[in-house]
Amino acid sequence: MGSISHYITTFPHFTTNPSSYGPTQLHSISLPFKSRVLNNQTSPSTSIDLTDPDWKAKFYNDFESRFRLPHITDVFPNAPSIPSTFCLKMRTPLHDHSNSHYSSDQDWNGYINNNDRVLLKTIHYSSPTSAGAECIDPDCTWVEQWVHRAGPREKIFFKPEEVKAAIVTCGGLCPGLNDVIRQIVITLEIYGVKKIVGIPFGYRGFSDKELTDVPLSRRVVQNIHLSGGSLLGVSRGGPAVSDIVDRLEERGINMLFVLGGNGTHAGANAIHNECRKRRLKVSVIGVPKTIDNDILLMDKTFGFDTAVEEAQRAINSAYIEAHSAYHGIGIVKLMGRSSGFIAMQASLSSGQVDICLIPELPFDLHGPHGVLSHLKYLLETKGSAVVCVAEGAGQDLLQKTNVTDASGNIVFGDIGVYIQQETKKYFKEVGVHADVKYIDPTYMIRAVRANASDGILCTVLGQNAVHGAFAGYSGITVGLCNTHYAYFPIPEVISHPRLVDPNSRMWHRCLTSTGQPDFI
Repeated sequence: MGSISHYITTFPHFTTNPSSYGPTQLHSISLPFKSRVLNNQTSPSTSIDLTDPDWKAKFYNDFESRFRLPHITDVFPNAPSIPSTFCLKMRTPLHDHSNSHYSSDQDWNGYINNNDRVLLKTIHYSSPTSAGAECIDPDCTWVEQWVHRAGPREKIFFKPEEVKAAIVTCGGLCPGLNDVIRQIVITLEIYGVKKIVGIPFGYRGFSDKELTDVPLSRRVVQNIHLSGGSLLGVSRGGPAVSDIVDRLEERGINMLFVLGGNGTHAGANAIHNECRKRRLKVSVIGVPKTIDNDILLMDKTFGFDTAVEEAQRAINSAYIEAHSAYHGIGIVKLMGRSSGFIAMQASLSSGQVDICLIPELPFDLHGPHGVLSHLKYLLETKGSAVVCVAEGAGQDLLQKTNVTDASGNIVFGDIGVYIQQETKKYFKEVGVHADVKYIDPTYMIRAVRANASDGILCTVLGQNAVHGAFAGYSGITVGLCNTHYAYFPIPEVISHPRLVDPNSRMWHRCLTSTGQPDFI
């Protein structure tokens, strides 16, 4: 049984190299045309022949099969359900004397029906050449795709007094981690759960004997959302999946809430599968944590809004430095390994960026159409310039390190420092004065507390994670889809990172704001 980092690096179809994705992500369909679909996120797992008159029904059936939520009744068909202990007409946690029976208020209409669905795609594209089009066939046929709505169910499959819940935060820091932890604990207590622990320092906490579980309660977590970071600590990598499940059994944990990104979710899915293999009644629920906003199918992930807002400080500082100097150039490097969402949104919202560089689009630094040539033009016409670059951009220009971190991610070269050095060298060679300033606010951004928008998102994600566990689901994650909260099978959201579509309207808006040309 492989380690967690093994699952991160070997999960089917998952890679952090955006160049490995085709232009359509529809490689499994017999497609007689080349559509402008960079990020089609719902391509079927089996080949569908578009010449088959029933292809649409088959596509729909394949989608329904892939997005079916794993449930404990798949392994325990006779698992009994009980009336939910979650009712907002009675918010007092259950007491010991009430453990033997449960009451359900039949008049309360606050529960979600298991058949409730959220529409995944809301735009009916009429042509594959329309900006941002995601098409299945040459005619851009509309195929309804529905995912499961998140929320509390009227019937639950765990007795609260028998639940021991654990929370683990993995990967790097991200604004909002404490908000999610807090809300998971509060919601568990409303259901009546009294045994809640935090696993310290990510998956490492399952194996390191020097680390002990952190007892959690509402009193402990009441004010943790007022600070950044994670109450439980974070780390990358971890022990073998079999060892983690051994620890779950030893500690009697039957609900595990995993906060992390693509790699962490791959590990969570492996834990879920191992629990199924051992026929353990354990619910494993993911909460997508990635500041890069690179999880498929979701409107956004928590921490992203805060990162974009905080990035404004760095961009504004770069602008002031550049604007106040003779021929000043400010360079800001922001997060974004595979996806340029933070750089794009921060550039768009600041209105102070002249050049935005993202991983999804290659660029030349030198040459008549390169970034440096345009910087020279900006100095001649404006007198100053601001460059915003995502950390994963332009890696083809740097020497490969072949080094990986504990999560199995390739350690990138510093594109920000490289552009700074090449900019200084270029302007010295052409005999033009340039005052170049470089700002890397990465750790400052990661460590701040969540803003109001992310605070609300984290609160609802934490609540819905608990609702999903009590409903008997496992191997799922929760996210915001077309402004509604939904549950997704983990494999469907981590098959590859979500990328900025260079033909999308949002990228076009960014180009309109910066006024930059193509750098090829």
